[in-house]
Amino acid sequence: MTSTLLDRDRFTLTADDGQHIALQRQRPQGRALADVVYVHGATFGADLSVYYAFDGRSWADELAEVGMAVWGFDFVGYGASSRYPANGDKPAGDIDAALQDLRRVVRAIRERNGDRPLVLLAHSRGGAVAARYAAEFADDVLALVLFAPIVVRAAAAAASVAAAGPVASHQLVRGWAQYRRFIEDVPRGEPQVLSEAHMHEWAQAYLASDAASGTRRPPSVMVPAGPWADVRALWSGQALYEPARIVAPTLLVRGQWDASCDDDAAQLMSRLAARIRRDVKIDRATHLMHLEQRRRELHAQVNRFLLDLPR
Repeated sequence: MTSTLLDRDRFTLTADDGQHIALQRQRPQGRALADVVYVHGATFGADLSVYYAFDGRSWADELAEVGMAVWGFDFVGYGASSRYPANGDKPAGDIDAALQDLRRVVRAIRERNGDRPLVLLAHSRGGAVAARYAAEFADDVLALVLFAPIVVRAAAAAASVAAAGPVASHQLVRGWAQYRRFIEDVPRGEPQVLSEAHMHEWAQAYLASDAASGTRRPPSVMVPAGPWADVRALWSGQALYEPARIVAPTLLVRGQWDASCDDDAAQLMSRLAARIRRDVKIDRATHLMHLEQRRRELHAQVNRFLLDLPR
């Protein structure tokens, strides 16, 4: 199979304040069974995740092949979307701002798909945004898929988070920092979860996502710090949404070696109001499982869940 990413439709959503959000759609062959909206995490957007092709094949291709229309967007501050001013000590792009971005995206999609509800497919901190959206705008959400989500932890287990000091408006992320994320949770003696060649290719694409990355020493990508503030809040015991208000069928997928998404995520599932709930743990996977060698198992689990949804 080859990638069909060249067939993507591209849209620009512009707000009254002039900020714009880059939105894309990959269509399936034939009528779409559902619309899947990818909600990205803290450090990279849609082009580097759901639309990123390893050896000519992306996750969007896998979803489209089973009949899903795949929508991806970049929150303000990422990828092809507008940027926040890089100044001040208030974290930019926190969950309130991200929720507004997602609200604009969902409205735009429903204007184009016959006003039918959507599947939210969310990674990491994006899981908190999607879960809050599902709690507050239940009529928009057909189903919720959380993979490697950041969830609330007991405050007593996160004392070091509260003592970490203030967060600035933005953070700089080096290619090396991303590389570490693929290796730091892998047990000693186990093989890498992503090949060196694929890691190098992806890291180059990551740095290229910020036109100014090459002007910094070392090269780095500037991203909003709001997501880090949200993670600190969650890991300090602060709930950023109400699980009991989530009624949409929900799939949780987490990796065996993911230190950022531990068994607290299973406790989240027990608090949902959703009648349909599924919790899957993938062996030999870490927090970035959608870019790792076990990504095909993630694809298969998500496809199976989506195809099993009541219609």
